[in-house]
Amino acid sequence: MGDFVFDSGFVQYIMYDCLLKTLLVSAPMLLSSMILGLLISILQAATSIQEQTLTFVPKMVIIFLAMILCGPWIIHVLQEYTVGLFDLMGTIGQNH
Repeated sequence: MGDFVFDSGFVQYIMYDCLLKTLLVSAPMLLSSMILGLLISILQAATSIQEQTLTFVPKMVIIFLAMILCGPWIIHVLQEYTVGLFDLMGTIGQNH
């Protein structure tokens, strides 16, 4: 792999990658919940039903469905990230 440099830029890259993966794996649940919330709020505005608890159960259901449907992909992304971190730890250990 060549010479390995462990500096603040490298740590910033690790943090950036971690935050990016977090956003990536949470996106299906967040987006589906947001879209459903928007649809329910449009329905509430059209029917003048202003019940706050009306959105709770459907959002829970859609989040669980998104988790079930995207679960294998989420596990794959997190597994690749974890293996990459362990490989990186090995590289750091070999060079120091």
